[in-house]
Amino acid sequence: SSASAPERPQVVSHAQQALPYTLFDCKWVPRSARLLCLGSAARGTGLLQLYELRAGRLALLCEIEKAKPIKCGTFGATSLQQRYLATGDFGGSLNIWNLEAPEIPVYSVKGHKEIINSIDGVGGLGIGEGAPEIVTGSRDGTVKVWDPRQKETPVANMEPVQGESKRDCWTVAFGNAYNQEERVVCAGYDNGDIKLFDLKTMSLRWETNIKNGVCSVEFDRKDINMNKLVATSLDGKFHVFDMRTQHPTKGFASVSEKAQKSTIWQVRHLPQNRDIFMTSGGAGSLHLWKYEYPAQRSKKDAEGAEMGVAGSISLLQNVTLSTQPISSLDWSPDKKGLCVCGAFDQTVRVLIVTKLNKV
Repeated sequence: SSASAPERPQVVSHAQQALPYTLFDCKWVPRSARLLCLGSAARGTGLLQLYELRAGRLALLCEIEKAKPIKCGTFGATSLQQRYLATGDFGGSLNIWNLEAPEIPVYSVKGHKEIINSIDGVGGLGIGEGAPEIVTGSRDGTVKVWDPRQKETPVANMEPVQGESKRDCWTVAFGNAYNQEERVVCAGYDNGDIKLFDLKTMSLRWETNIKNGVCSVEFDRKDINMNKLVATSLDGKFHVFDMRTQHPTKGFASVSEKAQKSTIWQVRHLPQNRDIFMTSGGAGSLHLWKYEYPAQRSKKDAEGAEMGVAGSISLLQNVTLSTQPISSLDWSPDKKGLCVCGAFDQTVRVLIVTKLNKV
């Protein structure tokens, strides 16, 4: 009977705004009803717009134009008091902005030779132990970690070894920042490579290949002992790796799911429940998923070495919002179920996902 079936979350459109430019990233401003849209104007400059959510509509608070298109942004390395935004642009520059006075960046470094595709931050907003750090991944094949308190030089630089061809890095994410010493960076590349860099030992901890370009990677939480990692790809598949147990030869156990025929551009975990995540797709759709853990998360192999056991994934809901790819997605850290997404139809949409406490 339908009475005993669990209530499915619904994805409700709350507000939307058409934009006269290409939108690459959108972010909630922590502890506020405001959001940022980052992108590229028709004449090839960068745009940064700040909106406030007011009674079901988006009110434009300010708009700032910059020399280069802005590809990506994060608040992850700032304090809740400052709420500085770090951005990566088409010129390879990492900039940090005070949104109260955004004319000149408070920090700027030409970090890469080519476009910065992806950025993440940790150690700020009270999330993750240790120093505030920003990671950037670029088309130039390098992944660099920056401490905003140190000028010019990255604190870590992961680049192809001599003789190895450089791969376009499409996505980066921090994880494992549960104490002052531990921290990892995961990077995904255009050829399907996923690499896990250990910042404590400054070494490559694990690598695998998922056969298709890796569009997005995210740990379910940055500030806990590595638990799960989701990687999405060009061919409409995503993979969930159980990061608790690393087998000496087999690495991490994983389960994969074919969500759709088109590219999965992004994955974002619900801040209030690490086992629920949303993927955004090339066909203008969003899929809401839940991860179920197996009865036992590890087992011993024939040699007695611990190996992980992957769980299963269930689809909670899916919705098609646009005829164009949804390329950016961000959950509100403060209001459960509030989410913003940007699509190549030049529209930013604020959504409310209901019944998340029932699943």
